[in-house]
Amino acid sequence: MVIYRNLNKNELCLELFKDFHRRQIVTKCRRRENGKWVIKDDPFVDDWTGADYDTLISCLKNTLATGGFVHAAFEDEALKGFVSVEPALFGGEQRYLDLSSIHVSEDMRSRGIGKKLFAAAGKWAKEHGARKLYISAHSAIESQAFYEKMGCVEAEVYHQGHVTAEPYDCQLECRL
Repeated sequence: MVIYRNLNKNELCLELFKDFHRRQIVTKCRRRENGKWVIKDDPFVDDWTGADYDTLISCLKNTLATGGFVHAAFEDEALKGFVSVEPALFGGEQRYLDLSSIHVSEDMRSRGIGKKLFAAAGKWAKEHGARKLYISAHSAIESQAFYEKMGCVEAEVYHQGHVTAEPYDCQLECRL
């Protein structure tokens, strides 16, 4: 049985992620070329190193320290998914809150965990004044299919910091 709950800063350490498997085998990605979205072959394995986990933990701690949201899914007390939302509104009338991360362990994908985490993030964002969630989303077609199922569309206003940091990401929004 999967249990969902908010995380606190004291839980955020490398040990929390010992049973979490980020690995994603990517074969095709969504890319914007000449003003149009296309699907391109781009095979690679996306996985996190120890340094990536250290950065993630630091970012999630910062999210909590600044008043943001970090929510997780556990099975048998093992972390199997998590989502985070930053607390600062941006985008003018769009009133975006940034869904800064959402990940489900490789061994638990396609079981509805991502959908429940996304819904929790949207509920929190709406309660904190957002009209829309903003997502700088991995361009893998599987990731894009998930966001499409969640009702995401191309963002009306791009967050330039995200575009610069991750130029191959798809900039999306989801109306709350």
